[in-house]
Amino acid sequence: MKLRVLEICKGKGITAKDLAGILGISPVGLSQQMNGNPTIETLEKIANALRVSIADLFEQPATDVVSCPYCGGKIKTSKV
Repeated sequence: MKLRVLEICKGKGITAKDLAGILGISPVGLSQQMNGNPTIETLEKIANALRVSIADLFEQPATDVVSCPYCGGKIKTSKV
């Protein structure tokens, strides 16, 4: 399970160091949480600080685009 915290931070124009400060933890502590097994409480704090849902913190399923054999149109399919 991979978290998208750094990607979300980049999109919001803040650094991981900034986020750690908002959360009141060290950047190393934040890194350990993101690369370890964070608790639901930690995920809630991170999501609230970034103003996203907990689900948004997780990597989304990959999608593929396939071509329709009849019309050549593109169809987006989600891998589950």
